[in-house]
Amino acid sequence: MRFGIMIVPEDRWRTARHKWLRAEQMGFDHAWTYDHLNWRAFRAKEWFTMVPTLTAAAVETERIGLGVLVASPNLRHPVHLAKDVTGLDDISDGRLILGLGAGAEGFDSRMTRRSSWSRRERTERFAEYVELTDRLLTQPVTTFDARYYLADEVHSQPLCRQQPRVPFAVAASGPRGMRVAARHASYWVTTGEPNRFADAPYEEALPVLRQQVEALEKACVEVGRDPSTVSRLLVAGPTVGGVLDSPAAFFDAAGRFAEAGITDLVVQWPRPDEPFKGSEDVLEKVAEDLDGHRGT
Repeated sequence: MRFGIMIVPEDRWRTARHKWLRAEQMGFDHAWTYDHLNWRAFRAKEWFTMVPTLTAAAVETERIGLGVLVASPNLRHPVHLAKDVTGLDDISDGRLILGLGAGAEGFDSRMTRRSSWSRRERTERFAEYVELTDRLLTQPVTTFDARYYLADEVHSQPLCRQQPRVPFAVAASGPRGMRVAARHASYWVTTGEPNRFADAPYEEALPVLRQQVEALEKACVEVGRDPSTVSRLLVAGPTVGGVLDSPAAFFDAAGRFAEAGITDLVVQWPRPDEPFKGSEDVLEKVAEDLDGHRGT
């Protein structure tokens, strides 16, 4: 098991800097942030975007993997995203992980579009989005003309420091999304039960996780990929609760998730109030014993 931490981008850098540095000092394998213009309970509160946040974190840290969960078609064309990703991978000296998801109808989409996308259109857009982003990060010149996205002789220099490109962490729950993950992902990402907006005890997530892992492995076989080459990353907090109630709960949950096929567990940096209300003291105590549970 590898361990990660999600840092909500709500603080000015003077405060946020401590969290990113501390995440590395604690021994987490990777640290993540969200990619929204604003989000749910934070809509009218301070909120900073992904690119400057990860740029600053890349400059301040040295070892820890850095990632976004997740970039989606709601905000950027793949051409714009790929250029930002190449720059972030360079600044971080090859530590970037690119999370990609289909996104959902919400504040981000309503602020910039007159009409919503159907579920089918969003799924189709996402498949194109990942495919084009993949090409832009691996080819010196890309031309792409599909139903939703166009790229006309886009020159991509330099390419990523990581080769053949930065690893993708693809969030998916349905069959078509799972096939996108099977084709392109180094990590498959889940938050547990789809379309659930309240957390529940982590024990209740185990049946869904087992079903999702089984679906991922089936999708890998369908596209001719060895399922063992895809890591399985669970983001606890939005729907899977109780993981940071205590150090004992954390390591119990990690063990149960590992038995269900999860390879990476990401928890939320505790906040003083909801969402993700918790104790930083618990996080510190968890960090003291991470090495003893890493890889189990």
